[in-house]
Amino acid sequence: MKASTFTLATLLAVASQSTMAAELDLTITNLTQGIHFTPLLVTAHNSEDKLFEVATEASTALQTMAEGGNIAELMAQATAAGSDMAANPAEGLLAPSSSTMTTLMTTDGNDYLSVTAMLLPTNDGFVGLDSWKIPTEAGTYTVYLNAYDAGTEQNNELVVEGSGAPGTPGIPAAPGGDAGTGGAGLTSTDSNINVHIHPGTLGDDDLTAGNSDLSNTVHRWLNPVAKLTVTVK
Repeated sequence: MKASTFTLATLLAVASQSTMAAELDLTITNLTQGIHFTPLLVTAHNSEDKLFEVATEASTALQTMAEGGNIAELMAQATAAGSDMAANPAEGLLAPSSSTMTTLMTTDGNDYLSVTAMLLPTNDGFVGLDSWKIPTEAGTYTVYLNAYDAGTEQNNELVVEGSGAPGTPGIPAAPGGDAGTGGAGLTSTDSNINVHIHPGTLGDDDLTAGNSDLSNTVHRWLNPVAKLTVTVK
C-alpha cells in the first residue's frame, strides 16, 4: 500500500514537472553574411499551436510574415491560443552576424518553443524553429535554425520596394543596400506550395541587369542561418 502511494505521488510529481512554468533567457544570432532578419517572434506554446509546420500550406498569418515581415497576425494567433511570446526583441532588423537577447516567462502547459522572422532580401523566405520541446532540466542549450520557403510566392529575386503585400511578387526591401536593380527576373521551377527548406538564392554578378537583383556572393547562404541559445532557469 505504501509502495503504491509512493508510486502515484512520484508520477504526479513528474507530470507536474513536465508542465511547470519556466524562465528562459534567449539569445538569437544571425549566422549569415548578407541577410537581415525582420522583427523576430518567439513563442512558448502548447503542442497544438504552431507558428508554421513543414510540408503543409502556409497560413495567411505566416504568409503575411514571410512575404512582408509583418508579425502582427502571428502575434494575434499566439495570443488567442494562450501562448507566451517575446516580440521584436531586436527592436527592428537583426543584421548579419548580430545577436539579440530576451527573457521569456512561460506558463503551465506551454512546453514548446517556436521562432520565426522573414529573411531579407528574399521573396518569401524565413528563419524558423517549429515546436522545440523546452527541457525541464535547468541548463544552457543550443539549437540551430534553418531557412524555410513559405511556398506562397515564386522566388523571382527582384527587389520591388513595397511588394510585401501577400500575393504581390517581389522582394520588399534589401536593407543592406547591396542589392542591384534592373534584373529580368528568374523563372522558377519550384512548384512546392507547402512550407519547405529554402533552396537558397541564385543571384548573379551584375547589379544593373542580369536575371537577379541579388548578389551571388553576398546574398547566398547555407543552412543553418541562425543560432538560438536557450538558458532554462
